Amino acid sequence: MKNFVLTGLLMLMAHVVHAQQQPHYTQYIMNPFIINPALAGIENYWDLRLSHRHQWVGMKGAPVTTYLTLQGPLRKSDYATASPTGFDIPGENPRGKAYWQDYTTPAPHPGVGLTILNDRTGPLNRFSVTGAYAHHINLTPRTSISAGISVGMQQLTLDASKVEFYDPADPVISNTGLLNKWRPEVNAGLWLYSADYFVGVSTLNIIPQQIGFDNGKVVGDSVYRGKLIPHLFFTTGYRLWLNDDLNVMPSVMLKFITAMPLSVDVNAKFMYRDLLWMGASYRLHDGVAAMFGVNINSQINIGYSYDYTASSLNVVSKGSHEIMIGFLLGNKYRDTCPRNVW
Repeated sequence: MKNFVLTGLLMLMAHVVHAQQQPHYTQYIMNPFIINPALAGIENYWDLRLSHRHQWVGMKGAPVTTYLTLQGPLRKSDYATASPTGFDIPGENPRGKAYWQDYTTPAPHPGVGLTILNDRTGPLNRFSVTGAYAHHINLTPRTSISAGISVGMQQLTLDASKVEFYDPADPVISNTGLLNKWRPEVNAGLWLYSADYFVGVSTLNIIPQQIGFDNGKVVGDSVYRGKLIPHLFFTTGYRLWLNDDLNVMPSVMLKFITAMPLSVDVNAKFMYRDLLWMGASYRLHDGVAAMFGVNINSQINIGYSYDYTASSLNVVSKGSHEIMIGFLLGNKYRDTCPRNVW
C-alpha cells in the first residue's frame, strides 16, 4: 500500500509539473524582466512591479501566480535635459516621432534585480527567490545589447491533504501532510534593443532537476517521477508609427519546452502619447486576450488583461485575469513611460 500511495503521488506530481512548470504571463511585454534577467537595470531608475494572475477562473485547482520584481541600474546615466514627458504642456506629443529620432542608447552600465514568485496549481506550490545581474553595452549610438544571469532557490511543495487516494484511511497518507523540496534555480538571457525594436532570448531552469517526493522509496519508470526542465523563450517586437500621437508594436513570443508543442504568442500593443495603451494577444491553439493600461504619472503605472480560453477548458473556465502595478523609484528625469522598454 505504501508503494501504491507514493506512486500515485509521483504520477500526479509528474503530470501537473510537466503541464505548467513556469507560469504564463499575458502582460510579459510590460515586464520582460520576469522571463529574461538581461533586462536588469535597463532604465535609469528602479522598477518595482507587483503582479497577480488567476488563470482559468472557475476551475478547481487552477493556477494562481503572484510575483514581485525589483530591478535597476548600479550606475545611472546623466542626461542633458529632463524628459519632455515630465511636463504637462498642451500641444504636440512630447515623445512623438521627433523625440525618438534623437534617441541615443544609455551608457554602458551594470544592473541588478530581484524576483520573488509564488505559483500554485492544485496541490502543488512553487515558491522562488532569485537575484539577477546584467551588463549593458553599446553596439551603435542607437542600439544596445545586454546579457544577464539570475541565481536563486525554489521550493516545491505538495499538499497531500488535497489529493484523493484509493484508501484515505491508510496511515501513510494521514501522516504525509506537506512534502517540500528545495532546488537551485539558474536562468540566463540576452536582450538587443533600440528605439524601434527589441530581440530577446532566455532560458529558465537551465539545470534540469529531479523533484520526486519519494526519497528513492519507489523504483519505476521515469513516468512516475517529476522533473524541472529548461524553458527557452524567444521574443521580438517592432514599433510602427500610425501618426505622431499613436504607435503600434506588433510582437511575438515563442516558448520551447522539451516534449511539449511549441507555444506561440502573437501580440499587438497600441500606445497613445505614451500615456494610455491597449492591446490584444493570440495564443496558438489556446485562446485570445485583451489588455489595457495607463501610465498614471512618473511614479505609478497599472495594467490589466483578460484571457478567453478557446480550448476545451472553456467548458469549466471563466477566463483568466491578470493585474500589474508598477512603481518607478528614483525617476528624477520624470519619465512617464520607459525610454528603453516601451
